[in-house]
Amino acid sequence: MGQLSVLIILFAIACYCISFIIIQYRAERFIYRRVKKIYDDLTLLESASLTNKPITTDMATLTKEIDKYARDKKLEIETLKIREEYRKEFIGNVSHELKTPLFTVQGYLLTLEDGAINDSKIRDKYLLRANKGVERLIYIVKDLDMITKFEAGDLRLKIATFDIVELIKSVFDLLEMKATKKKITLTLDVDYPKPIFVNADVERVQQVLTNLIVNSIKYGREKGTTEISIENLIKNKVIVRVTDNGEGIAKANLSRVFERFYRVDKSGSRKEGGSGLGLSIVKHIIEAHDEKIYIESELGVGSEFSFSLEKAE
Repeated sequence: MGQLSVLIILFAIACYCISFIIIQYRAERFIYRRVKKIYDDLTLLESASLTNKPITTDMATLTKEIDKYARDKKLEIETLKIREEYRKEFIGNVSHELKTPLFTVQGYLLTLEDGAINDSKIRDKYLLRANKGVERLIYIVKDLDMITKFEAGDLRLKIATFDIVELIKSVFDLLEMKATKKKITLTLDVDYPKPIFVNADVERVQQVLTNLIVNSIKYGREKGTTEISIENLIKNKVIVRVTDNGEGIAKANLSRVFERFYRVDKSGSRKEGGSGLGLSIVKHIIEAHDEKIYIESELGVGSEFSFSLEKAE
């Protein structure tokens, strides 16, 4: 009787253990398949990376991965929204910048077509103005084409060694008349008796200097100053600073000054002409050299644009 009781107890225990194992195994397999399908659907993990571990481990991993997935997707959605807003604004700016000279040219040509062409004075004046509108269109298209090439990596730099001091002086000579019209003085901070050689694309760096100086003249105050200085940044780098005492830029606008067509002064800047792409081109050229460009400005005091270049040994 005692042995029978022991056998019954052992049988019951064995049945319980076997049943528990079977149920546990089936439950694990069921949950495991569901968890694995979620992983596969979300493409969070490779199928081979999910081994048959305890369910608690898989669930904990799944929770972390889903949280990460959700955060990444939220960030991606927010980035797409920002890009969409930027795209809309960019298209609107392009439309506006192209529309203004197009309508100007069209207006002058229609006036001439309506009979003004018979008056030689009006004809010459209107043709000259229409030509200026066409020139601005060409200027905008060329600048857009250049930025597109930079972004696509199609515009290659011709790196050479040259004297940055001599290049600055030559840009000053080119822009002297433009500066004189606003009585702005173009100057170096000190006399540089020795050349300072850098490794860069001389044509592109000239374009950077030209755009920055033209910008300082455009927004500079009458009888003001645009000063350029060259300093050693580190052993193999120099930094070129272009400083003016013009209108300055508000802090709210500083982060956007290098955007295409972004204008701090929406009205006045258009009267000055230009494509609205100058600073964007400057940024692309400097970054194509694997260098940095910086801006410091205070409203009503002035602005300083500076960029680094590799110093030649």
